[in-house]
Amino acid sequence: MSRDIWDPATYAKYAEERGRPYAELVGRVYADAPDYVVDAGCGSGELTATLAERWPEATVYGFDSSPAMISKARELKTTARFDVADVTLWHPDRPVDVLVSNALLHWVPTHRDLFERWVDDLSVGGWLAFQMPGNFDAPSHVLVRQLCASEAWRDRLGDFERPWPVAEPVEYVDQLSGLGLRVDAWETTYVHILQGERAVLNWISGSALRPIFDRLDAGERQRFLDELAGLLDDAYPARPYGTLFPFRRVFVVGQKVR
Repeated sequence: MSRDIWDPATYAKYAEERGRPYAELVGRVYADAPDYVVDAGCGSGELTATLAERWPEATVYGFDSSPAMISKARELKTTARFDVADVTLWHPDRPVDVLVSNALLHWVPTHRDLFERWVDDLSVGGWLAFQMPGNFDAPSHVLVRQLCASEAWRDRLGDFERPWPVAEPVEYVDQLSGLGLRVDAWETTYVHILQGERAVLNWISGSALRPIFDRLDAGERQRFLDELAGLLDDAYPARPYGTLFPFRRVFVVGQKVR
């Protein structure tokens, strides 16, 4: 990507909804007294700070590819430390006891190629825990792809066709078990109740739409958003109490046993 596409303020609008899967993910990590805890793709760091609170004796380290996110993280009052790093190149300087990755790996189509190295980086008895969206066939994603391929936008965005990046839970279990982990995998569909106008558009503006924004100037971006808003409002009609937004996520936790 040509520039940092992440906006901490936009992403933080749904901090509670985005934080719940993180808590449920690390809730199944049963490390007693880890020495080194890493959050890969830590974003603006608020969730990483909860790891430092849970394991106050541990060294807690978070990294993210977004300088804007890391700048925000470094403003936090926490013992965790933060750096800018590329997940495909990152390598720890010592064995990791807990390696967490929350809503990151779906941005890396080849993320399964990282697992052998990550497992090697774990201490014996160490934990790997990751969570990713599994909703790439939902209207929120399908309509974006269709609009990009439409006559009005195909010249600018017609090649925007992300491959399905997330495997099924059984595939992660099979791969990671073969690498020496005892694995627990599951999936959850949250039904978020979003408030306000253009509710689903506002949600995906902080995540799925960021790469598209990077390719459009301000005027084009607004026209794209206006067209997409109507499609999403039809697919996710507002109710008196809010807009229902089903969101499937895939969770995997494994402990290194050999």
